[in-house]
Amino acid sequence: MTSLDKSDAAVEPLPGGPRRGRVRRRRAGVPLPLLVPALIGLAFLLLPLVALLVRAPWRSLPDQLTSTEVWQSLQLSLVCATAATAVSLVIGVPLAWLLARTDFPGRGLVRALVTLPLVLPPVVGGVALLMALGRNGVVGQWLDSWFGITLPFTTAGVVVAEAFVAMPFLVISVEGTLRAADPRYEEAATTLGASRFTAFRRVTLPLIAPGIAAGSVLAWARALGEFGATITFAGNFPGRTQTMPLAVYLALQSDPAAAIALSLVLLAVSIAVLAGLRDRWMTTS
Repeated sequence: MTSLDKSDAAVEPLPGGPRRGRVRRRRAGVPLPLLVPALIGLAFLLLPLVALLVRAPWRSLPDQLTSTEVWQSLQLSLVCATAATAVSLVIGVPLAWLLARTDFPGRGLVRALVTLPLVLPPVVGGVALLMALGRNGVVGQWLDSWFGITLPFTTAGVVVAEAFVAMPFLVISVEGTLRAADPRYEEAATTLGASRFTAFRRVTLPLIAPGIAAGSVLAWARALGEFGATITFAGNFPGRTQTMPLAVYLALQSDPAAAIALSLVLLAVSIAVLAGLRDRWMTTS
């Protein structure tokens, strides 16, 4: 080994075994052409959040958050986001299983369509929901004439809009966990006489529970922060469809302090989601 090799590596004994070589590379310095833009990028992402904290009305924050309008928006947002997550769980987990465990023609296209709301502008998603589920929509006209169900500009419409944009997060998370899980456990259960659904319920679900939990948290956070599809499909009616993002937009025009207070709540929720998912990200990285 040359002197250069000796300076770049070190041999350390491994515990519980014979003396083996383990290479410990020395950290090189960061080149200035990379360090400067990296710091600029970090400042670009953090500066708006810091400014929000600096300009926050901390003294009047309790009064802002306990006002009737703000509390209605908070309560409606929490209820609708939770309902949208429940809808995503009921129909999203089976969809993820279908994509991960079955082989059918056009599966790649179906997967692309499922993830389309991730990149689709939310306003376009709201317009699409109107064309599909509005009173004159492709399906909505039959819902209205047959069952008297009208979704646009209602609280149920908020749930539908949030589920539309949030469910892909759940499907992606659960599908990835299913692909990582060993399918031989399910096969063993079916050879012992269990049906496919029983094997899914008794074997698969416990195996993928962490992925379902992570996907649910992501879907809930996405639903809580949804704006474009909600205002387009459900409108902005206080107490009925005005969620926190919509209340922020409305308050910014007349009461900036209330807008900042609501923004802080959404920021706190986002930080809590990141903190809750940190252990999962660390184990999968």
